[in-house]
Amino acid sequence: MDQNRLKNLLGDLQAGRVDLQTAMAQLEKLPFEDIGYAKIDHHRCCRTGVSEVIYCEGKTLSQIQGIVTRLAAGHDNILATRAARVVFEAIRAVAPDCGYHETARIVVVKPRPLAPIGQIAVLCAGTADIPVAEEAAVTAEVLGSRVERIYDVGVAGIHRLLDKREELGRANVAVVVAGMEGALASVVGGLVPYPVIGVPTSVGYGASFGGLAALLAMLNSCASGVSVVNIDNGFGAGCQAALINRLAVCGATDGGKPGDQCG
Repeated sequence: MDQNRLKNLLGDLQAGRVDLQTAMAQLEKLPFEDIGYAKIDHHRCCRTGVSEVIYCEGKTLSQIQGIVTRLAAGHDNILATRAARVVFEAIRAVAPDCGYHETARIVVVKPRPLAPIGQIAVLCAGTADIPVAEEAAVTAEVLGSRVERIYDVGVAGIHRLLDKREELGRANVAVVVAGMEGALASVVGGLVPYPVIGVPTSVGYGASFGGLAALLAMLNSCASGVSVVNIDNGFGAGCQAALINRLAVCGATDGGKPGDQCG
């Protein structure tokens, strides 16, 4: 954290050399902490309502521990995504106040549950898609949204989806997770009057090309109101859904932030 810049800014505010609006605009850019292998954005929660999220794949255990230690000093509800159990054990060694969602591969450091608002429907086509769906669901829940899970309702047995029309009707936004041909997003998009976020997964046989077929199918959806995130990106879909849900419940008066994550 660049404490000198922060102290100078607060001193200028106190002395009247800058006004409150200018100071707040600058605070949205400050501070970050340079620890060599990472620049930790301590003020992300002030800008977006969510503390910096740790993507664990590709990082060493010691790097993850270092980032967690710095973030945990001043923030709650810190998400560490794509975390295998060995990563969870490493995080728990330096931050015992944490929980592990194994299917979602998410660690929540210093969990402080928020009162859930609104409703998000998280659907997946098949059981093999559940890990990505859980990544979206857990992310949205940590960000303060109420989540309804509707799993294994793929188009090969569409009556299973139609049986859940009442649950779909309660939502403000849907996250639809599907591999293979990815058709479920289009079907849901044609049934509901709110945004649908498609999440293609890498589930499928050879011609699915690791999720590319589902991605292209969702991008080419004939149903209006369908947006698409990257292959297997449940986290991104959960964040987007939480933002939409909060706007639906609270309007734009609070900036659409998914919750006070600043600890």
